[in-house]
Amino acid sequence: MGKCTMDLICTDVGSGPALVLLHGFPFNRSMWREQIDFLSARDFRVVAPDLRGLGEMSDKLQFVAGGGKSRRQAEAYRTLTTMEDMARDVAALMDHLKIDRATICGLSMGCYVAFEFVYLFPARVPALVLCGPRAQGPDDEEKNSREAQAQRLLTEGIQFAVPSISKSLLAEMTLKEKPEVVEHVRDMVLHTDPRGAAAAQRGMAARRDYSDELANITVPTLIIAGREDGVRKPEDAEFIHRGIRGSQLVTIDDAGHLMNMEQPEIFNGVMLEFFSKS
Repeated sequence: MGKCTMDLICTDVGSGPALVLLHGFPFNRSMWREQIDFLSARDFRVVAPDLRGLGEMSDKLQFVAGGGKSRRQAEAYRTLTTMEDMARDVAALMDHLKIDRATICGLSMGCYVAFEFVYLFPARVPALVLCGPRAQGPDDEEKNSREAQAQRLLTEGIQFAVPSISKSLLAEMTLKEKPEVVEHVRDMVLHTDPRGAAAAQRGMAARRDYSDELANITVPTLIIAGREDGVRKPEDAEFIHRGIRGSQLVTIDDAGHLMNMEQPEIFNGVMLEFFSKS
């Protein structure tokens, strides 16, 4: 595994059809370890970036999509990071890596970025994978909640979020029987820059409603849900499944919102089967 240049931090391993993995909030590219190892060993080129303001990108907010920014502009990015910003970062990264087309796989917040990417750059997406997704835009309650969380992150730091994130995102079996997954989640949260997390929260609060755009997605699409997801209802995945013609919906048992970490063997098998047919 290595770092990409142009001040965009990523893992880029393997050769073959390209697959870009977009992590959730408030995490980083390390959440895809199992998928990176598995798929890169099976003739895929796997690219997993740290999205703007998160992971190793937390101190590089001023270097995005092709150039240095002023300190004043960098502080503005810390205030709000839109899903479009992140999607354009991914496109710039693909340009730098000389990747014309790639399957885009997002989880949670990564799905919002994936929706933006396929909207902005449809010709660059041969297939789409959406994990723990939601298409509807935020209502006033969600907007207010995300702003409150952003304010708290900036004043208290991120430590307060660890217990609630673990409880809401992980299945009961994971919490009881997979301490290594719980610890990995905790470690990712604690190593997240609160400023980047707050900017992402505000970005998610400002996201568009993607509901009416689902019918325009015509590439092979896989939707993966965790049966014990504490932040996504089954109806969220089913709504997207109905909206994207010909899409496939798979629900993984004994998994929550981070199903790729909780049940990696099942998740990887689902991904591989999908790729074999698309």
